[in-house]
Amino acid sequence: MINSFSVEINKTIGLNEFIDYLKKNFQLKDISQKIIEQKVVDRKAQELDLVITDDEIQEECDRQRQEKRLEKAADTMAWLTEQMVSVEVWEQAIYDKLLRKKLANELFGEEVKAFFSQNKINFEQVVLYQIIVPYNKLAWEILYQIEEEEMSFYHAAHLYDVDEKRRLNCGYEGKIYRWSLPPDISAKVFSAKEKQPIVPFQTEQGYHILMVENFIEAELTEEICHEILDKMFEQWLMTEISYVLHDSAPRNTSP
Repeated sequence: MINSFSVEINKTIGLNEFIDYLKKNFQLKDISQKIIEQKVVDRKAQELDLVITDDEIQEECDRQRQEKRLEKAADTMAWLTEQMVSVEVWEQAIYDKLLRKKLANELFGEEVKAFFSQNKINFEQVVLYQIIVPYNKLAWEILYQIEEEEMSFYHAAHLYDVDEKRRLNCGYEGKIYRWSLPPDISAKVFSAKEKQPIVPFQTEQGYHILMVENFIEAELTEEICHEILDKMFEQWLMTEISYVLHDSAPRNTSP
């Protein structure tokens, strides 16, 4: 049950005010696209006779409650009330999410392994560290100190990197896919030796010194499987949306 505050908001704010706010904050296009996406998903799922069961919805409800640490039913109701959402609307949101996931699997689940095999090299990863400094001379001085073991790469990153977050993480960038790097940088990284700094090079960000801590062989993990599936589905969805928008566009009837 929605609380009195929610009711008052609904009384105070009219539909046109919502739309005007979205327009003024340049959000109307994104929201409209999400609505069209859901229409496309619903239509295709109906064509394929896809169904989301009550048990599937309940399982996802329980997972979300656990994730949000909503141990009691009263906790769940309080959270929904705070979000100005009814149980029915929450369950419908879960239904839409599960339907999207099931449709993606139905359309492209069998193609994921083949796509991975054909593009396996792009899913190779490195654990990458980086230092970016503003001056070429400083970059080379840091490199010499690292090579002469006067300073570790991690300590140099902590002292000199232009980015505060990277300084605090001693240069750690994370696990990086080959495909996510520009081709020229990818070539440097994937031809490097582990734990050996790569000679400085310049981009618009500054002067970079990179170091590969280790290489990670491409493997079709559950995470990568989801990434490929999501990418395939998003591409399909964008194509379908373009058809919908094209078909609904006003036709030029002038001679």
